[in-house]
Amino acid sequence: MSRPPQFPVQDKIRIVLSVLAGEMSIAKAARRNKTSETSISKWKAQFLEAGRQGLAVGGGSGPSTREQQLEAEIAELHTALGEAHVELRVWKKSAEGRLAPSRTSR
Repeated sequence: MSRPPQFPVQDKIRIVLSVLAGEMSIAKAARRNKTSETSISKWKAQFLEAGRQGLAVGGGSGPSTREQQLEAEIAELHTALGEAHVELRVWKKSAEGRLAPSRTSR
């Protein structure tokens, strides 16, 4: 048994929108695009669910996972830079004390 053809996302969107707009029924869209009614029904359900999630309060408006990872990395690097800065200042202060003439040598 062969696998049904894969439809590009743009084609699926076009088909689903034509069904939602009432331009054609699911059955007619399935015949025209040589796919099953079940497939088109699933695409329609997925499309509507994604739209619901996108419009939900807070849905889609928060930072993505990648943005969260990058923000965490920035915070970590910022902390490391601050620690390195403090360490450098301590080393400089310590070096100044060693290079300065001692008070007893005068």
